[in-house]
Amino acid sequence: MKIIKAENYNDMSEKAAQFIFERLIRGDVKVLGLATGGTPVGLYKRLIKHINDKNLSLSALHTVNLDEYVGLSDEDPNSYHQYMEDELFRPINIPRDQTHLPHGDTGDSEAECKRYERLIQDLGGIDLQLLGIGQNGHIGFNEPGSSFSGRTAVVDLAPSTIEANARYFTDKNKVPRKAITMGIGTIMESRSILLLASGKDKAEAVKKMIEGEITEQTPATVLQNHSDLTVIADKEALSQLTRDI
Repeated sequence: MKIIKAENYNDMSEKAAQFIFERLIRGDVKVLGLATGGTPVGLYKRLIKHINDKNLSLSALHTVNLDEYVGLSDEDPNSYHQYMEDELFRPINIPRDQTHLPHGDTGDSEAECKRYERLIQDLGGIDLQLLGIGQNGHIGFNEPGSSFSGRTAVVDLAPSTIEANARYFTDKNKVPRKAITMGIGTIMESRSILLLASGKDKAEAVKKMIEGEITEQTPATVLQNHSDLTVIADKEALSQLTRDI
């Protein structure tokens, strides 16, 4: 595990953008795993600038996202399809048929999970997977108690996750209670993983992830077992660590 300390959110975002961009330039990443939520927004803004300033061709790149809400169409403004369009895909020159997310409103979520898992395998697996971390230690939408061997599946969102995501909805009662998420087993097969964390509210989860017992009750702790994990976090997110970084 490599830990890179950032001064603040903006510094974390720039360091992460440079990390991904350098690997895209070198051609190390053909399949890029992406995340949503508040944490990667700054990263995506900076990555767009780097890509467009260098006129980097993305014609060979495929992206796969971690998750999508069950019950939301791809066009729903609160869907992760639309989040990715707004935050990353629309401003860059990437073929849309090479950007992949689960579909939340297929009517057969179990079949969609199998399709998405098969897609990732058919692409040859994920070269670099971007992750955030939930306050309860979830990665993707793999909540506490999720199996470390899990594959893409429909999951129930924890109350704390629903509450955290309510800020993105005009009516918190409309926050979906279920999601399709890439499983921990699938995530762990990524050849490299980049995890971002910012702010004091993530400090306890980051401490457990880095220094805690490996347990399914804190899903992110499994990342201690990954052979190529980089954590970029700001000082506040690293503030509870017992060792100096």
